[in-house]
Amino acid sequence: MKAPTSPSTTARRGLRRSVLWSLLVLLLLVAQSLLVALTVNYEATHSQDEIEAIGGAAALQMRRELLQMLHQLQALSWSEPEATEWPPAALQLMRSQPELLRVERRNAELQATAFVDSPGHAPLFSLMSRRDLSVDTDQACLSAKRQASPRFSRSYFVPMVDGKGMEVVDLCIPVLSAGRPDGYIVGSLGLPLLLDVALTPAQAQRTEISLIEGDGARLARAGGPRGTGVFVAERLVDLPGTSLRLRVDSGAGRPSLIPNLTLALVLGLSVLLFVVVVLLARDVRRRAQAERALAEALSRRKAMEDSLITGLRARNLDGEVTYANPAFCAMVGFSLDELHTPVPPYWPPEFVEQYRQRQVDRLGSVLASQQREGFETVFMRKNGERFPVVIYEAPLLDGQGRQSGWMSTVLDVSAQRSMEELSRQQQERLQASARLATVGEMASLMSHELNQPLAAIASFATGSLNLLESPDAQTLPMLHQALERIAEQAERAGRIIKSVHSFVRRREQAREILGTDLLIEGVLPLVRLQARKSGTRVEIDLPRRVPHVMCDRTMVEQVLINLSRNAIQAMETDTPLEDRVLTLRVRQHHAQWVTFSVIDHGPGIAPEVAAKLFTPFFTTRAEGMGLGLSLCRSVIEQHGGVLDFTAAAGARGTKFRFTLPAPRQAESRAPVTADS
Repeated sequence: MKAPTSPSTTARRGLRRSVLWSLLVLLLLVAQSLLVALTVNYEATHSQDEIEAIGGAAALQMRRELLQMLHQLQALSWSEPEATEWPPAALQLMRSQPELLRVERRNAELQATAFVDSPGHAPLFSLMSRRDLSVDTDQACLSAKRQASPRFSRSYFVPMVDGKGMEVVDLCIPVLSAGRPDGYIVGSLGLPLLLDVALTPAQAQRTEISLIEGDGARLARAGGPRGTGVFVAERLVDLPGTSLRLRVDSGAGRPSLIPNLTLALVLGLSVLLFVVVVLLARDVRRRAQAERALAEALSRRKAMEDSLITGLRARNLDGEVTYANPAFCAMVGFSLDELHTPVPPYWPPEFVEQYRQRQVDRLGSVLASQQREGFETVFMRKNGERFPVVIYEAPLLDGQGRQSGWMSTVLDVSAQRSMEELSRQQQERLQASARLATVGEMASLMSHELNQPLAAIASFATGSLNLLESPDAQTLPMLHQALERIAEQAERAGRIIKSVHSFVRRREQAREILGTDLLIEGVLPLVRLQARKSGTRVEIDLPRRVPHVMCDRTMVEQVLINLSRNAIQAMETDTPLEDRVLTLRVRQHHAQWVTFSVIDHGPGIAPEVAAKLFTPFFTTRAEGMGLGLSLCRSVIEQHGGVLDFTAAAGARGTKFRFTLPAPRQAESRAPVTADS
């Protein structure tokens, strides 16, 4: 019989297995890491060698092109300067060599005697003259004269008509006559065009080629993608008189960790082998973990159900309670055992039959339509207290999808109903307060607006009494006229009461089509009456063709009176008597709107006052109520217009403007400003 294994032996075996598995995994990781590192290094070396080869071939090709260009220009220099075949030969040369942009013939003093521009490109020196850019060319020609051989100039930048420009190098070939330089042939070569012929089309799609200066500044570039700077090759192109640094930059970045398909397959098989071994080793442990996780999930689910404040209730197909969480038991006051009865004990006795029938109907509808809508009902606690609840029913399905009962969520809404009742009471109190505020607003507006017609009545009455003290032949007609004015103002006070009352209640007021001259004439007596007290002149400025408006006459006249009164009072203190002029102006700048202006010559409005000018109960006078301008703006906006103000045209004064709709466009939208 085999002796039982001791715990220490089992622990050693487990440790040995763990060490062996760890060494196996470590060796596999090391092997794969070395394979990846070697492959990446090989790919990087291969890419660098490839770009070095491309750089050498490009430098060789560029030198070959330049030397071929030199020979062709030398052949061109053998022709006589005055020969007729020289320009066609130069054109033919530039057509065959696109990088050649210009050919010049110069005399011994370096003065250009003839030149030909390339037909395939814009003229090279169209923006700047050749003389301004010939310093490097002249130096190359002087060197060619001394050496009696062709010389290349340093590169220089030539701006072009397209707003860009091109880096250019000149080739100067001396023309010898009797062994002595008698002139020069100068060919201008575009470096970007020269680079285009240095690479094959396939190479140009994968690399970027450029010419750089000694400090690394780029002179010209060609090729497809921008180089990444990872794989770079530089070559020096030696030319007679100068040298060019050629830089070839690969568009490819650093090799990835899996640079080719072979390595990917090897790594994939290795990883697959490792995964299979790990899965086999972890299968048993996963089963144990799954069992523990299931037990923990059931425990956690139970804890969650027990900690809910929402009641959960499960019933079978007969409607009997099979499960209830502690929240539901605490809600109704019964234990789970007490709920296992044919008739639920939380049903009020007076509703048992009604609830039983509702249960049959509702559970049948839930079974048929899978509905999850909630409904409200009344339950009874164990102490007999009734309380409202909201119930959401849903079918309870088993693992095979068969229905085994119903699951219900029960919410106690008694606190919510109490809050709703309290909110309703608060709303009623707020509505009562709002009605009281409306009554106060109506009283304030009426007292403010009735002040002017009552003041007019008092003025006419005082004038009538003065006439009666010393009657004459004109007394009776003047008394008759005064009494008519008193009657008109009394009628006006009545209209004000009716109109302000309608305005406070926000009802649509009766509007009519009126000429603007009638509106001005209606307020003119009251305005002149107040203007005489301060020595203010009143001027009326109406157009020849009087425009008409659609408005509430009483409220608009009140606006004109308020604005005129404010204008007169603004000129009473600081304005000299000869400058106290009030202007009432009407203009129709827009087909849909008529503009009224009230202009004074007072001190103007300070910025800090202007910001609060239309605020209710804001006033700058001790006796004012601060409702005039606020009411005026409300009346104009009620008509769809705009009320604003600006400084008058002169050095002093303010101009208040408001708009009213013309009759045909009474329902149109108001302009942004009063003078729009």
